Amino acid sequence: VQLQASGGGLVQAGGSLRLSCAASDGTFSRFATGWFRQAPGKEREFVAAIAWRGSPTRHANSVRGRFTISRDNAKDTIYLQMNNLKPEDTAVYYCAAKSQEFGGSALYTETSQYDYWGQGTQVTVSS
Repeated sequence: VQLQASGGGLVQAGGSLRLSCAASDGTFSRFATGWFRQAPGKEREFVAAIAWRGSPTRHANSVRGRFTISRDNAKDTIYLQMNNLKPEDTAVYYCAAKSQEFGGSALYTETSQYDYWGQGTQVTVSS
């Protein structure tokens, strides 16, 4: 499956953005998905994950209460709503997908667990 991330941009601290990640082949409903981010000079880190049916979800401590992951399987798209953005949220954001069995509810937080990656979208938060 090919993933296409979009929605990044430049925003002031306290602002909001919504990232989208669309899948190419209409089978997204059988994939667990997640968002990661990578700041310059740092390793890629987990942001949020969501199981194939839309729940459960998990968010990193650093974004909990500000970011929300969701998905619309009918549109083969996942979202990351980012509110109250901070300068430390500046990074390239990547979506990722992993095949998940029907009825599965596992969440994946490690980069090595994912099979497919989008190209990344830049988020820059100015102070």
